[in-house]
Amino acid sequence: MEHRGLDTYGYFEREGSLGQVRGDFVPVVAAARERIGEAYGRRLHSAYLYGSLPRGTARPGRSDLDLLLALHQEPADEDRDTAEVLAHGLDEDFPVIDGVGILLYGKDTLLSERERHDLGWFLACLCTPLLGADLAEHLPRYRPDSLLARETNGDLAVLLPRMRARIGAAATPEEYRKLCRGFSRHLVRTGFTLVMPQWGGWTSDLVESAEIFGQYYPERAAQMRAAASAALDPVEDPAVLRGYVEDLGPWLADEYTARHGTKTPRPPL
Repeated sequence: MEHRGLDTYGYFEREGSLGQVRGDFVPVVAAARERIGEAYGRRLHSAYLYGSLPRGTARPGRSDLDLLLALHQEPADEDRDTAEVLAHGLDEDFPVIDGVGILLYGKDTLLSERERHDLGWFLACLCTPLLGADLAEHLPRYRPDSLLARETNGDLAVLLPRMRARIGAAATPEEYRKLCRGFSRHLVRTGFTLVMPQWGGWTSDLVESAEIFGQYYPERAAQMRAAASAALDPVEDPAVLRGYVEDLGPWLADEYTARHGTKTPRPPL
């Protein structure tokens, strides 16, 4: 029987581990652990690694370092400034990575009922503990159902205007490349979670995600495969981004709402 990222009871198995981090990336992960502890001290509850590094699929010089930090209190401006300095320093000191992303939340937010099927699920199923006590111990187990689909990616319609604004403000090839990588990833993951309950499993592999989506929407399969390719090898062509917000994105948002409903609104940042 195909595994599909679930245990024998149909619950998500936590993906990734520190043991899967490939040799080239071990020094940067060790440095991240040390620097996070030094930078946040007692303010830090726990830290997590996610993405291609703990899955063992990272590519030297091409993959970014993704971190989730849980603080005892809600993050203040000082904490965000610290994260920015931390990310810049790691990116500068370790050419093996191409960028650093740090998500910063208070532990009460991560454990809240509102975030139970979004950030909570993300931490419990897709994040690898790096420092501190694991908050996943306080979270439930998860299945690939419509509620999870709605609460993870059921806000694409809300995000599209922001995407359009960011594309309109971009001017340099590097800005277009960065937006291409981020938007492509988001669309592929949204396309996958659209069909996740039908498929009955989980994958974080973007190419596989696009192929699974294409089984259910063959008329959009080529677009999603192209988005997966652009997520892995971003392009600097603004026409690709315009296609996302003028065609694929709006269609996907409408289909998602029709199938799973809309994500529970969050207060404005």
